[in-house]
Amino acid sequence: MDDIIIKVNDTIAEINDSENLNIAFPDSYIEDLAKAYIQKDLTDDELRKLIIKLKNAYDRAHVEAGEAVGTVAAQSVGEPGTQMTMRTFHYAGVTELNVTLGLPRLIEIVDARKEIATPTMDIYFDEERRDDEEFVRTLANKIGKSTINDILSDFNLNYGTMEVEAILDSKKIEEKRLDREEINAIIEKTFKKAVINNDEIVIPSGKSDKPDSKFEIRELRLLADKVRDLQISGIKGIGKVIIRRDDEWIIHTEGSNLKEILDMEGIDNVRTTTNNIHEIGEVLGIEAARQSIINEAQNTLSEQGLSVDVRHIMLVADIMTSEGVVKSIGRHGISGEKSSVLARAAFEETGKHLLRASIRGEVDDLTGIIENIIIGQPIPLGTGSVGVKMDYKNE
Repeated sequence: MDDIIIKVNDTIAEINDSENLNIAFPDSYIEDLAKAYIQKDLTDDELRKLIIKLKNAYDRAHVEAGEAVGTVAAQSVGEPGTQMTMRTFHYAGVTELNVTLGLPRLIEIVDARKEIATPTMDIYFDEERRDDEEFVRTLANKIGKSTINDILSDFNLNYGTMEVEAILDSKKIEEKRLDREEINAIIEKTFKKAVINNDEIVIPSGKSDKPDSKFEIRELRLLADKVRDLQISGIKGIGKVIIRRDDEWIIHTEGSNLKEILDMEGIDNVRTTTNNIHEIGEVLGIEAARQSIINEAQNTLSEQGLSVDVRHIMLVADIMTSEGVVKSIGRHGISGEKSSVLARAAFEETGKHLLRASIRGEVDDLTGIIENIIIGQPIPLGTGSVGVKMDYKNE
């Protein structure tokens, strides 16, 4: 195959020399040409014709100079948005998890919201662990949120002695692959007066300064709630955990903490991901955040059966991440930071923008589209991007 790729490159170089076509294809095109050469058993002359045809098609696919790409991208993403549903669906085959889809999710993406409605993670494992059910289940219970309430066999409030009495279920602890010593340590650290005797735990209520028995009963009930809700395992930010088997074991989470998950042993760092774009930007960098915006927007649209060319979505992602941080498309982000005063004023909060500009003595150079439309000049795109002069000499 390498020999064929070299042959294709040599043919391209020969065409460039002889016909001055300046052909420069991406590597994937070169590989496709090499495959076509082998599969179709092309002659050298046929390969030459194919390269020239591909060059013509490649040139036609480029955006023409002066094309209003921003407007086209806005239409291409915005128009399908009007056909999207507003519902929250169950997560891809997992009925226990809900995720935001459709229009609300698309709005979350372009608004670059830091707090999203339903953060989730897809956790994949490396080759050694992806079929190891015991390892996956142990890890799932380690990262998923578990409370004392999840491992109780009996729970009682003793109003005579003003104590909370709890009995732990050893079978549940074993099923969840939890460590009994760690659980005891957490209980003792949280409740200093706790008495632990095997599965039995007794926690006395703190004595009240007031002799009012109603106050003491209320205090005991609040203590009971605190005992039930005490977290004994899990990673911050992650709640429910769902384990699923397709071709391999996968963990889906309710909540997200990419940094801590990627630090764990056995995790596939390449495929493990979250739907929280800001988190990806902080942990993996701005290029990863850009790709995440593209992936999330494409997935949201395709789940609704809508087809939008990825180039439009890429342009949106590019402008959102062009300054090294994820910015929203709105008055608090891209649109609110345009250099043109009239463009900012035309979007939202007109009076505020004009007042601020007048106080600061800002000058509008009329280089964009919006400001030229406002004052009735041709926009600097399409036919307006070319200046025409008359040649008097040839009259």
